[in-house]
Amino acid sequence: MKGSKQHQVQQRGCKALCCSCRLSVSSSEEAESSAASDRFPSVSSLAHAMVQERLDQMIREKMEARHAETRRQQSREGTKFVVMVAMEKSSYDPREDFRESMMEMITTNRLRDAKDLRSLLNYYISMNSDEYRSLILEIFHEVCTNLFVSCKCHW
Repeated sequence: MKGSKQHQVQQRGCKALCCSCRLSVSSSEEAESSAASDRFPSVSSLAHAMVQERLDQMIREKMEARHAETRRQQSREGTKFVVMVAMEKSSYDPREDFRESMMEMITTNRLRDAKDLRSLLNYYISMNSDEYRSLILEIFHEVCTNLFVSCKCHW
């Protein structure tokens, strides 16, 4: 009976100060303390529990902040909109016009992913007549090689 009453008093004291009854580390001094101090948790035990609870809270907050930042980055990267406008144009040098247009589209919109580059290529092929298909493929290969293989300074 006496032991359970002491335990209840200890629990009340612990809950009042640190909101949980988990005291993870105890020192050898605490184990050797007198019978009078066994009735109540020692100040160092309570302080340790409070510090540990605060550290746990800080770790949770840090992990939540990282998770939120990761979600923000993913949402920014996932919502890329590229607006392309087709214009009818007659040209004396279609090779150079395609090259300039492709370079501008890739660098301005910072296209790097294979999916985005493939969409751009499909757009050029679908918007131009079949007679330019091989030229578009050739120029697209040249532009991508120049931008992504030989010159890393743009990224």
